[in-house]
Amino acid sequence: MTPAPTIRRLLLALAALLCTLVPHAPTAAAAPRGGAEVVAVERVADRQVDLSVRSPALGDRTVNVRLLTPDGWNPKDRHRHWPTLWLLHGCCGDYTSWTSMTDVANIESLRDVLVVMPEAGWNGWYSDWWNHGQGGAPAWETFHTQELRRLLERDWGAGGRRVVAGLSMGGQGALMYAARHPGMFRAAAAYSGSAHPLLDDESVHRLMGFFAGQGGDPRDVWGDPVAQRAIWAAHDPYHLARRLTSLPVYLSCGDGTTGPLDPPGPTSDLEADFDRQNHALADELHRLGARRLTTHFYGPGTHAWAYWQRELHASLPMLLDALSPEHPPVP
Repeated sequence: MTPAPTIRRLLLALAALLCTLVPHAPTAAAAPRGGAEVVAVERVADRQVDLSVRSPALGDRTVNVRLLTPDGWNPKDRHRHWPTLWLLHGCCGDYTSWTSMTDVANIESLRDVLVVMPEAGWNGWYSDWWNHGQGGAPAWETFHTQELRRLLERDWGAGGRRVVAGLSMGGQGALMYAARHPGMFRAAAAYSGSAHPLLDDESVHRLMGFFAGQGGDPRDVWGDPVAQRAIWAAHDPYHLARRLTSLPVYLSCGDGTTGPLDPPGPTSDLEADFDRQNHALADELHRLGARRLTTHFYGPGTHAWAYWQRELHASLPMLLDALSPEHPPVP
């Protein structure tokens, strides 16, 4: 019979051999029990990495997050963390929208920044859905501001200096997240964003149409705009304006008529509505004494990517300046 110490030595040697033969998966360490976790990683292009994240907040659904990584980025280096720009997509888009529709991957000033482009659902509205008072999945706000933020900062090199920008639905998300989570973002930019959905009946009905866009009950997201008005107001940047007065904020929008970056002929009622909403928010911010507001209401222009790419470039100096270590975070 082989002595017990010899058996133990053989087992330890075998375990060590297996560790050398099994390749390490290119994912983060396992998440704490009940937390979000990365279940797959794919490098899709130069400096572009897609993470597949399983999220309890989304009902254990797996969604994707695209990272545009800075030069020298190495997630295994736990001592280096990068300033982070969150770029939020609009309704009917996804986590690939910014890289497929704009030149964001080629912007030189972003080579020292980690750009986070998370999935937010075709029609998720950056919100934890009301679901007729039951709550539960999808909880997009919880996924982004808690689960994903912690995951990226623990395992993927994201730092504590953050700014946020988005278009359309994502513009509303950028303003909401900056207002609803004080201290999380140092600046916010919204391009053709839904900045005041409670402005009037036209704006409310248009948003309810989006909420029902995939055949669902439009009250699932925020409830009824009358009976659950407090929930609507809690997600309306205009009603959150006081929380934005200390932040650098960039608002831009066209008026919905044919503009210089459009082919001949098209107009956009959606852009015209969002233009009214953005003017209302800007007026409210000025009334409240905001001193770090930049607006670019450029007149003719529709709800189109050519304008959002241009506005990303225009707002980047403000966003990157807010990421500077010389600037203390806004409380």
